[in-house]
Amino acid sequence: MKKSTIALAVATTLVLGTGIAYAANDEPISPIKPPANINLGAVELGKKLYFDPRLSKSGFISCNSCHNLSMGGTDNIPTSIGDKWQQGPINAPTVLNSSLNLAQFWDGRAADLKAQAGGPIANPGEMGFSHTLAVNVLQSIPGYVREFKQVFGKDKIEIGDVTAAIAEFEKTLVTPNARFDQWLLGKADALSADELEGYNLFKNAGCVACHNGEAVGGNSFQKMGLVEPYKATSDAEGRAAVTGQDADRFNFKVPTLRNVELTYPYFHDGAANTLTQAVDIMGRLQLGRRFSAKENARIVAFLKTLTGDQPSFQLPILPPSADATPRPTPFGK
Repeated sequence: MKKSTIALAVATTLVLGTGIAYAANDEPISPIKPPANINLGAVELGKKLYFDPRLSKSGFISCNSCHNLSMGGTDNIPTSIGDKWQQGPINAPTVLNSSLNLAQFWDGRAADLKAQAGGPIANPGEMGFSHTLAVNVLQSIPGYVREFKQVFGKDKIEIGDVTAAIAEFEKTLVTPNARFDQWLLGKADALSADELEGYNLFKNAGCVACHNGEAVGGNSFQKMGLVEPYKATSDAEGRAAVTGQDADRFNFKVPTLRNVELTYPYFHDGAANTLTQAVDIMGRLQLGRRFSAKENARIVAFLKTLTGDQPSFQLPILPPSADATPRPTPFGK
Protein backbone atom coordinates (compact mmCIF):
# COMPACT_ATOMS: atom_id res chain seq x y z
CA MET A 1 0.00 0.00 0.00
CA LYS A 2 1.34 3.46 -0.88
CA LYS A 3 2.14 5.92 1.91
CA SER A 4 -0.53 8.34 0.64
CA THR A 5 -3.13 5.58 0.79
CA ILE A 6 -2.10 4.68 4.33
CA ALA A 7 -2.34 8.34 5.38
CA LEU A 8 -5.83 8.61 3.91
CA ALA A 9 -6.91 5.42 5.67
CA VAL A 10 -5.67 6.81 8.98
CA ALA A 11 -7.37 10.16 8.32
CA THR A 12 -10.71 8.47 7.78
CA THR A 13 -10.81 6.67 11.14
CA LEU A 14 -9.71 9.23 13.72
CA VAL A 15 -11.11 8.71 17.20
CA LEU A 16 -9.73 10.87 20.00
CA GLY A 17 -11.31 9.35 23.07
CA THR A 18 -14.70 10.91 22.36
CA GLY A 19 -16.45 7.91 20.90
CA ILE A 20 -16.85 9.87 17.65
CA ALA A 21 -15.18 8.74 14.46
CA TYR A 22 -14.37 11.36 11.84
CA ALA A 23 -13.83 10.70 8.14
CA ALA A 24 -11.58 13.54 7.00
CA ASN A 25 -12.07 12.76 3.33
CA ASP A 26 -15.85 13.07 3.73
CA GLU A 27 -15.90 16.24 5.84
CA PRO A 28 -17.85 19.32 4.67
CA ILE A 29 -14.74 21.43 5.27
CA SER A 30 -11.60 20.94 3.20
CA PRO A 31 -8.01 22.06 3.84
CA ILE A 32 -6.72 25.35 2.48
CA LYS A 33 -4.55 24.86 -0.58
CA PRO A 34 -1.65 27.15 -1.54
CA PRO A 35 -2.29 29.64 -4.36
CA ALA A 36 -1.63 28.44 -7.89
CA ASN A 37 -0.79 30.13 -11.20
CA ILE A 38 0.52 33.30 -9.60
CA ASN A 39 2.31 36.05 -11.56
CA LEU A 40 5.14 36.91 -9.18
CA GLY A 41 5.92 40.24 -10.84
CA ALA A 42 2.30 41.33 -10.50
CA VAL A 43 2.27 40.12 -6.89
CA GLU A 44 5.24 42.33 -5.97
CA LEU A 45 3.70 45.33 -7.72
CA GLY A 46 0.32 44.64 -6.15
CA LYS A 47 1.91 44.42 -2.72
CA LYS A 48 3.27 47.95 -3.13
CA LEU A 49 -0.09 49.26 -4.30
CA TYR A 50 -1.88 47.52 -1.43
CA PHE A 51 0.23 49.40 1.10
CA ASP A 52 0.42 52.71 -0.79
CA PRO A 53 -1.74 55.49 0.76
CA ARG A 54 -1.16 57.69 -2.29
CA LEU A 55 -4.06 55.87 -3.93
CA SER A 56 -6.29 57.90 -1.59
CA LYS A 57 -7.14 61.60 -1.72
CA SER A 58 -5.78 62.17 1.78
CA GLY A 59 -2.55 60.29 1.14
CA PHE A 60 -3.28 58.51 4.41
CA ILE A 61 -5.59 55.57 3.62
CA SER A 62 -4.37 52.42 1.90
CA CYS A 63 -5.98 49.03 1.28
CA ASN A 64 -4.19 47.88 4.41
CA SER A 65 -5.92 50.56 6.51
CA CYS A 66 -9.21 48.65 6.49
CA HIS A 67 -7.78 45.21 5.70
CA ASN A 68 -4.81 45.20 8.03
CA LEU A 69 -2.62 42.16 7.47
CA SER A 70 -1.36 42.42 11.03
CA MET A 71 -4.94 42.12 12.32
CA GLY A 72 -6.47 39.20 10.45
CA GLY A 73 -6.98 41.17 7.24
CA THR A 74 -9.55 43.52 8.77
CA ASP A 75 -9.57 46.54 11.10
CA ASN A 76 -11.33 45.14 14.20
CA ILE A 77 -13.87 47.97 14.41
CA PRO A 78 -17.60 47.75 13.57
CA THR A 79 -17.32 49.93 10.45
CA SER A 80 -14.21 51.35 8.83
CA ILE A 81 -13.03 54.97 8.91
CA GLY A 82 -12.96 56.65 5.51
CA ASP A 83 -11.90 59.94 3.97
CA LYS A 84 -12.35 62.95 6.29
CA TRP A 85 -13.07 60.56 9.18
CA GLN A 86 -16.33 59.35 7.63
CA GLN A 87 -17.96 56.33 9.21
CA GLY A 88 -18.33 53.43 6.81
CA PRO A 89 -21.73 51.83 6.25
CA ILE A 90 -20.70 48.22 6.84
CA ASN A 91 -18.11 46.01 8.52
CA ALA A 92 -14.92 45.45 6.53
CA PRO A 93 -14.69 41.72 5.66
CA THR A 94 -11.32 40.05 5.93
CA VAL A 95 -9.12 40.00 2.85
CA LEU A 96 -7.56 36.71 3.98
CA ASN A 97 -8.67 33.82 1.76
CA SER A 98 -10.93 36.26 -0.13
CA SER A 99 -9.91 34.62 -3.41
CA LEU A 100 -12.08 31.67 -2.33
CA ASN A 101 -15.28 33.77 -2.19
CA LEU A 102 -17.95 33.36 -4.86
CA ALA A 103 -18.06 37.18 -5.08
CA GLN A 104 -16.71 40.20 -3.20
CA PHE A 105 -18.34 42.63 -0.74
CA TRP A 106 -21.15 41.59 1.60
CA ASP A 107 -23.71 42.07 -1.17
CA GLY A 108 -21.61 40.38 -3.86
CA ARG A 109 -21.60 43.40 -6.17
CA ALA A 110 -18.05 42.68 -7.35
CA ALA A 111 -17.57 39.44 -9.24
CA ASP A 112 -13.92 39.00 -8.30
CA LEU A 113 -10.94 40.55 -6.53
CA LYS A 114 -10.01 42.69 -9.53
CA ALA A 115 -13.48 44.24 -9.63
CA GLN A 116 -13.41 44.78 -5.88
CA ALA A 117 -10.02 46.49 -5.80
CA GLY A 118 -11.21 49.51 -7.76
CA GLY A 119 -14.24 50.19 -5.56
CA PRO A 120 -12.69 51.75 -2.44
CA ILE A 121 -10.33 54.02 -4.43
CA ALA A 122 -13.22 55.85 -6.10
CA ASN A 123 -15.64 55.70 -3.18
CA PRO A 124 -16.01 59.19 -1.63
CA GLY A 125 -16.66 57.62 1.76
CA GLU A 126 -13.58 55.40 1.65
CA MET A 127 -10.37 56.47 -0.11
CA GLY A 128 -12.14 59.50 -1.59
CA PHE A 129 -10.21 59.61 -4.88
CA SER A 130 -11.08 58.84 -8.49
CA HIS A 131 -9.53 56.26 -10.81
CA THR A 132 -8.26 59.03 -13.09
CA LEU A 133 -6.55 60.90 -10.26
CA ALA A 134 -5.08 57.73 -8.78
CA VAL A 135 -3.62 56.74 -12.17
CA ASN A 136 -2.24 60.26 -12.61
CA VAL A 137 -0.40 59.96 -9.31
CA LEU A 138 1.07 56.58 -10.24
CA GLN A 139 2.01 57.76 -13.73
CA SER A 140 3.99 60.64 -12.19
CA ILE A 141 6.16 58.26 -10.13
CA PRO A 142 9.08 56.93 -12.22
CA GLY A 143 9.51 53.81 -10.10
CA TYR A 144 5.93 52.78 -10.72
CA VAL A 145 6.11 53.55 -14.45
CA ARG A 146 9.12 51.22 -14.75
CA GLU A 147 7.52 48.44 -12.73
CA PHE A 148 4.18 48.59 -14.53
CA LYS A 149 6.02 48.34 -17.85
CA GLN A 150 8.00 45.33 -16.61
CA VAL A 151 4.81 43.55 -15.51
CA PHE A 152 2.27 44.63 -18.15
CA GLY A 153 4.49 45.73 -21.03
CA LYS A 154 2.94 49.21 -21.34
CA ASP A 155 4.29 52.73 -20.95
CA LYS A 156 0.90 54.02 -19.87
CA ILE A 157 -0.58 52.92 -16.55
CA GLU A 158 -4.25 51.93 -16.68
CA ILE A 159 -6.67 51.39 -13.81
CA GLY A 160 -7.35 47.83 -14.99
CA ASP A 161 -3.67 47.01 -14.49
CA VAL A 162 -3.70 48.64 -11.05
CA THR A 163 -6.61 46.53 -9.88
CA ALA A 164 -5.21 43.39 -11.54
CA ALA A 165 -1.93 43.78 -9.64
CA ILE A 166 -3.69 44.33 -6.31
CA ALA A 167 -5.87 41.29 -6.95
CA GLU A 168 -2.85 39.14 -7.80
CA PHE A 169 -1.26 40.06 -4.46
CA GLU A 170 -4.50 39.34 -2.63
CA LYS A 171 -4.63 35.86 -4.18
CA THR A 172 -1.52 35.01 -2.18
CA LEU A 173 -3.17 35.93 1.14
CA VAL A 174 -4.30 32.42 2.00
CA THR A 175 -3.81 30.92 5.45
CA PRO A 176 -3.03 27.19 5.29
CA ASN A 177 -1.90 24.87 8.07
CA ALA A 178 -4.60 25.64 10.64
CA ARG A 179 -4.75 23.02 13.36
CA PHE A 180 -8.08 21.91 11.93
CA ASP A 181 -6.44 21.43 8.54
CA GLN A 182 -3.73 19.37 10.22
CA TRP A 183 -6.45 17.19 11.71
CA LEU A 184 -8.18 16.84 8.34
CA LEU A 185 -4.87 15.73 6.85
CA GLY A 186 -4.39 12.99 9.44
CA LYS A 187 -2.66 14.54 12.49
CA ALA A 188 -4.70 12.80 15.17
CA ASP A 189 -3.51 14.94 18.07
CA ALA A 190 -4.01 18.32 16.35
CA LEU A 191 -7.32 18.92 18.16
CA SER A 192 -8.39 18.42 21.77
CA ALA A 193 -11.46 16.43 22.76
CA ASP A 194 -13.39 19.65 23.46
CA GLU A 195 -12.47 21.05 20.05
CA LEU A 196 -13.63 17.88 18.34
CA GLU A 197 -16.85 17.95 20.33
CA GLY A 198 -17.27 21.55 19.18
CA TYR A 199 -16.84 20.52 15.57
CA ASN A 200 -19.36 17.72 16.03
CA LEU A 201 -21.85 20.25 17.43
CA PHE A 202 -21.07 22.62 14.57
CA LYS A 203 -21.96 19.88 12.09
CA ASN A 204 -24.96 18.37 13.83
CA ALA A 205 -26.57 21.74 14.59
CA GLY A 206 -26.51 22.59 10.88
CA CYS A 207 -23.84 25.31 10.80
CA VAL A 208 -22.11 23.48 7.95
CA ALA A 209 -25.09 24.04 5.67
CA CYS A 210 -23.66 27.52 5.06
CA HIS A 211 -20.15 27.31 6.49
CA ASN A 212 -18.41 24.66 4.41
CA GLY A 213 -15.67 24.19 1.83
CA GLU A 214 -12.13 25.52 1.93
CA ALA A 215 -13.08 28.92 3.31
CA VAL A 216 -15.70 27.54 5.72
CA GLY A 217 -18.14 29.99 4.12
CA GLY A 218 -17.96 32.62 1.41
CA ASN A 219 -19.65 30.39 -1.19
CA SER A 220 -23.32 31.38 -0.87
CA PHE A 221 -25.73 34.19 0.01
CA GLN A 222 -28.09 33.65 2.92
CA LYS A 223 -30.75 35.67 4.70
CA MET A 224 -29.70 37.11 8.06
CA GLY A 225 -32.50 36.11 10.41
CA LEU A 226 -34.16 32.92 9.17
CA VAL A 227 -35.88 31.84 12.39
CA GLU A 228 -35.95 35.17 14.23
CA PRO A 229 -35.54 38.60 12.63
CA TYR A 230 -32.16 40.27 13.02
CA LYS A 231 -32.26 43.84 14.34
CA ALA A 232 -29.29 45.33 12.51
CA THR A 233 -27.45 48.48 13.48
CA SER A 234 -26.77 49.09 9.77
CA ASP A 235 -29.06 50.22 6.95
CA ALA A 236 -27.44 47.74 4.53
CA GLU A 237 -30.06 45.88 2.48
CA GLY A 238 -27.78 43.07 1.39
CA ARG A 239 -28.11 41.40 -1.98
CA ALA A 240 -31.30 43.35 -2.78
CA ALA A 241 -29.20 46.47 -3.36
CA VAL A 242 -27.58 44.63 -6.29
CA THR A 243 -30.45 42.61 -7.74
CA GLY A 244 -33.32 44.98 -6.99
CA GLN A 245 -35.33 41.96 -5.87
CA ASP A 246 -37.22 42.22 -2.57
CA ALA A 247 -36.65 38.50 -2.04
CA ASP A 248 -32.93 39.26 -1.68
CA ARG A 249 -33.44 41.79 1.12
CA PHE A 250 -31.09 41.08 4.03
CA ASN A 251 -29.38 38.32 2.06
CA PHE A 252 -25.65 38.64 2.65
CA LYS A 253 -22.63 36.67 1.55
CA VAL A 254 -21.86 34.07 4.18
CA PRO A 255 -18.55 35.14 5.73
CA THR A 256 -15.56 32.85 5.88
CA LEU A 257 -14.84 31.43 9.32
CA ARG A 258 -11.17 31.02 8.57
CA ASN A 259 -9.14 33.00 11.16
CA VAL A 260 -12.44 34.05 12.76
CA GLU A 261 -10.87 34.55 16.18
CA LEU A 262 -8.87 37.41 14.59
CA THR A 263 -11.65 39.11 12.62
CA TYR A 264 -13.94 40.52 15.33
CA PRO A 265 -16.38 42.24 15.57
CA TYR A 266 -18.78 39.99 13.66
CA PHE A 267 -21.65 40.23 11.17
CA HIS A 268 -22.17 42.83 8.46
CA ASP A 269 -22.85 45.51 11.06
CA GLY A 270 -20.07 44.47 13.44
CA ALA A 271 -22.63 44.12 16.25
CA ALA A 272 -21.20 40.98 17.90
CA ASN A 273 -17.97 41.73 19.73
CA THR A 274 -17.07 38.16 20.70
CA LEU A 275 -17.31 34.69 19.24
CA THR A 276 -19.48 33.67 22.19
CA GLN A 277 -22.01 36.36 21.24
CA ALA A 278 -21.81 35.45 17.56
CA VAL A 279 -22.40 31.74 18.17
CA ASP A 280 -25.36 32.49 20.44
CA ILE A 281 -26.99 34.88 17.94
CA MET A 282 -26.43 32.64 14.93
CA GLY A 283 -27.76 29.61 16.80
CA ARG A 284 -30.99 31.38 17.71
CA LEU A 285 -31.60 33.42 14.55
CA GLN A 286 -30.42 31.00 11.86
CA LEU A 287 -30.96 27.57 13.41
CA GLY A 288 -33.61 28.07 16.07
CA ARG A 289 -31.29 26.57 18.64
CA ARG A 290 -30.20 27.89 22.01
CA PHE A 291 -26.75 26.54 22.78
CA SER A 292 -25.88 25.95 26.41
CA ALA A 293 -22.86 27.75 27.80
CA LYS A 294 -20.88 24.50 27.56
CA GLU A 295 -21.96 23.86 23.97
CA ASN A 296 -21.16 27.44 23.01
CA ALA A 297 -17.70 27.21 24.56
CA ARG A 298 -16.95 24.01 22.65
CA ILE A 299 -18.04 25.51 19.32
CA VAL A 300 -15.88 28.57 20.02
CA ALA A 301 -12.96 26.27 20.82
CA PHE A 302 -13.42 24.56 17.45
CA LEU A 303 -13.65 27.90 15.60
CA LYS A 304 -10.31 28.94 17.02
CA THR A 305 -8.69 25.90 15.39
CA LEU A 306 -9.43 27.52 12.01
CA THR A 307 -6.66 30.11 12.44
CA GLY A 308 -3.97 29.32 9.88
CA ASP A 309 -0.49 30.57 9.08
CA GLN A 310 -0.75 34.32 8.53
CA PRO A 311 0.81 35.95 5.46
CA SER A 312 4.46 36.68 6.10
CA PHE A 313 6.59 38.86 3.85
CA GLN A 314 8.93 41.81 3.91
CA LEU A 315 7.10 45.12 3.85
CA PRO A 316 7.51 46.79 0.45
CA ILE A 317 9.56 49.96 0.04
CA LEU A 318 7.37 52.28 -2.00
CA PRO A 319 8.89 54.27 -4.87
CA PRO A 320 9.24 57.95 -3.95
CA SER A 321 7.04 60.66 -5.40
CA ALA A 322 8.61 62.92 -8.02
CA ASP A 323 8.54 66.71 -7.95
CA ALA A 324 5.59 66.63 -10.36
CA THR A 325 3.58 64.09 -8.34
CA PRO A 326 0.30 65.65 -7.14
CA ARG A 327 0.40 66.06 -3.39
CA PRO A 328 -2.37 64.69 -1.16
CA THR A 329 -5.03 66.86 0.43
CA PRO A 330 -5.60 65.26 3.82
CA PHE A 331 -7.68 68.13 5.18
CA GLY A 332 -9.75 68.82 2.09
CA LYS A 333 -7.99 72.02 1.07
